[in-house]
Amino acid sequence: MTIEDIPVMILDPPEGDHAYIKSLRARSPVARSLIGAYMSFRHADADRIFDDQASRQIELEIMALRGVADGPIFDLMKGAMLTSNGETHRRRRQPVARTFAFKLMDGMRGAIRDLATELVAAHRNKGPMDFMNDFAGQIPPRMIARILGVPESDLPRFMQWIGDTARAFQLFTLEERPRMEASLTAFNAYVGELLDARRADPRDDFLTEYARATAEDGLDENEVRTQVIGLILAGSETTRTSMCAILALLLQHPEQWRAFCADPDGLKKQVVNEGLRYEPVVGAIPRFLKQDFELGGHTIPQGSLVAISLLGALRDPEVYANPDAFDIARTDHTRWHLVFGAGAHRCLGEALARAELEESLAIIARDAPGATLITAPNIRGLGGIRRIDGMEVALA
Repeated sequence: MTIEDIPVMILDPPEGDHAYIKSLRARSPVARSLIGAYMSFRHADADRIFDDQASRQIELEIMALRGVADGPIFDLMKGAMLTSNGETHRRRRQPVARTFAFKLMDGMRGAIRDLATELVAAHRNKGPMDFMNDFAGQIPPRMIARILGVPESDLPRFMQWIGDTARAFQLFTLEERPRMEASLTAFNAYVGELLDARRADPRDDFLTEYARATAEDGLDENEVRTQVIGLILAGSETTRTSMCAILALLLQHPEQWRAFCADPDGLKKQVVNEGLRYEPVVGAIPRFLKQDFELGGHTIPQGSLVAISLLGALRDPEVYANPDAFDIARTDHTRWHLVFGAGAHRCLGEALARAELEESLAIIARDAPGATLITAPNIRGLGGIRRIDGMEVALA
């Protein structure tokens, strides 16, 4: 095939995302998205694509496409770790990496178990519940609020700001922009007040250590606030959707659900690894090429968008045996789970996301082994953060 023969992907394929990616893979190891990104379905291409010598992270190009050139959303993207490269990225990432450590996140497991136990008790034997919002949507923002020292009384507006601001990282409409920017302005001011309070009265906590680290690394005030907001947003929607997806998969596979209920603590890591592989919450991760790049037997020109399809790579038959089977006993997981990215931009919230997913699902298995899936979630999207339309569960 010539490069012009590479198949072009469609949005919302009627046969479903996974079946569609499988059919594309049978035709070619590479496809093109509607925005012109060359997308690989091969797991082996991930390290090459994420190599900073070969490609770079997307910066403000997405804002330009959306016609956003100023205002709170633009400032958020301009100052974010996610949309930066090289030395700028290193300066923004290092203070977070030093303070948002695995040890701190593992220390949150007890608090996660307590909250999950409380939520299960509140809904057990009371019929169908809105699992997406009333359970999965509660864990991430409440845990990050605890890490930041947000008072319980501030949680309702804190969670509202998170929901509105998270839309900035997705394909939002112009009609949504005023509400998003109002929430982001309030969110920015609130985070600024928290940081000022720690500078004036230091505590033995993450935010105090972070404020100290950013002072040493020379970040400006917008960058300091933006990394905190980015950290809050990064795990909220993705973890919520992943929790829904994994529980739904377990309840749709009764034998595996019973095995998990018999040994929640022993199987929780395997359950989460397999759930994240089988139904990844991110469809694809794009990058800009800094040089000509070989992909699937084609030379992709410098300046092109290139992406690794997580839907394809995480069901790559060259890596996973029987890749289309959900199997919590699977033993062929890779050492580094690709759903959290790779290279210099690998997700810093991985430890917290894993803790939230593992402990919450283990508590449901322990305290509500009779759980029933009433309405399964529909999770769709071939790129970026995938959409979810809701989920009902009866806990028993």
